[in-house]
Amino acid sequence: MSLKRSIATAGAVGLFAITSLGASAFASSHREAPLIAKDPAADNTDLYAFVPFDKPNTVTIIANYTGFQEPAGGPNFYPFDPNVLYWIKIDNNGDGIADVEYDFTFKTNVANPGSFLYSGYGPIPAVPANVTQKYTVTRNTVNIGSNLKVPAPNIGPRTTPNYSNIARHGVHSLSDTNGQVFAGQRDDPFFADLGSIFDLGGLRPFNQAHLIPLPTAKGQDDLSAFNVNSIAIQVPKSRLTKDGLAVSGPKASNAVVGIWAGASRHATTVLANGTATATGPWVQVSRLGNPLINEVLIGLGQKDYWNSQEPVNDNQFKSRYTDPELAAIINVIYPSLPNTREHNRSDLVLILGQGVPGLNATNGGSTLYDELRLNMGVPPSAHPARMAVMAGDVAGFPNGRRLGDDVVDIELRAVADGYGKFLHDNFGLPNHTPNNLIGDGCNHNDRPWLDTFPYEGKAWQGYTGGHYRSSPCTVQVHPERTATSHASSAAMSSLSRLAIQQSYRFIGFDRMNAA
Repeated sequence: MSLKRSIATAGAVGLFAITSLGASAFASSHREAPLIAKDPAADNTDLYAFVPFDKPNTVTIIANYTGFQEPAGGPNFYPFDPNVLYWIKIDNNGDGIADVEYDFTFKTNVANPGSFLYSGYGPIPAVPANVTQKYTVTRNTVNIGSNLKVPAPNIGPRTTPNYSNIARHGVHSLSDTNGQVFAGQRDDPFFADLGSIFDLGGLRPFNQAHLIPLPTAKGQDDLSAFNVNSIAIQVPKSRLTKDGLAVSGPKASNAVVGIWAGASRHATTVLANGTATATGPWVQVSRLGNPLINEVLIGLGQKDYWNSQEPVNDNQFKSRYTDPELAAIINVIYPSLPNTREHNRSDLVLILGQGVPGLNATNGGSTLYDELRLNMGVPPSAHPARMAVMAGDVAGFPNGRRLGDDVVDIELRAVADGYGKFLHDNFGLPNHTPNNLIGDGCNHNDRPWLDTFPYEGKAWQGYTGGHYRSSPCTVQVHPERTATSHASSAAMSSLSRLAIQQSYRFIGFDRMNAA
């Protein structure tokens, strides 16, 4: 550690700089920009894309909205907004422009406006809910699903006594070969120690290394017991490829796609006499590809502007990748760690803006697109690694994003030049110690995943709630595998090993100059 860092200067200047962390960083995309923070119904909090273990010939994409839902938040709870256009976009030829677009629009019906109850006068579904929602799905403007029911929120044992069954009926088949869809309330699968991170960039396990030290502590999940609104689709891989054909393997020319999701509102909303009337063209107000880009890399004054842009225009933000403010902040608040590079970060441009060479690259040269890139030819791992590609598990982030991928620790270590042995050996990326060990101490979600679509855990109940700020959040919560999944486990493990071996071979051919 260089003594050129003046602790006195850091105390005066550095602490002023890191106040930028207090508003948005590391909340994935929960309330990440000033305008969208006031519009939770349109706020795309997280995006996931992966090849599921139980259906490896498909891809599952999950876009979450309306974060930080307190389960008891009645009487209106958290419906989808009928005045919002929710969408998922796929770029399958690497030009930063959507080639496949799924749109979702919702309608709300109130059976008895004279009642204050969401549920009506009996348990759901024996007695119909007073407030219900249905939605329509289109693919490239073609209707592939209409009048699809949104399951009720998980209110309590009297109103929703068998919520798992209620939610199960929220999975709908789409027309032709378009797969299936779910839209409704789920447990928020994102996990992070927000309380510590927002307190001047603190990491409880590294409290003693902070410029303002505190006793070392275990991380806590500050999103535990909160719900989100999820839109999930599961489609055959051929519905996403550029040629409409199946994907033969990791090296197939149609294997890699770039994905992003978001929301749009009408340009004008008029409030009068207790009603809101929306008119005019759709205006994009939220988007998300890779996690934490808008939160950690984009400056406060550009965050809502960034939300309004398309990936093809992202080169205008390139300096936020090459000269990340977060790297300078880490150097200030953790003075005992080896220096993190603050400039010329071509590694971040490549991994987050172009794709990992030989694994999921979609574009190169001077281009930069924020897309969640997925190589659909890489089979799912039977035993996913929390640190994903950093741990040699090429079926996880930044190759797509699974529910259990610890994107906070992954991206924090990447910015801090602690890439881990696998990426150091194959790409020559820096692997400083203990930078390759830092993290928030919150390693796993508080709710088990499902082993079938839509995979996210059951929504927390309003009556009982859950364990807020659960700690320690370091024990892996695995889904319960069905007998069918067990029967295919050995075969899938073999495929996963083969994919990793193939990836090891061909990603080694492309090394980044990250000196």
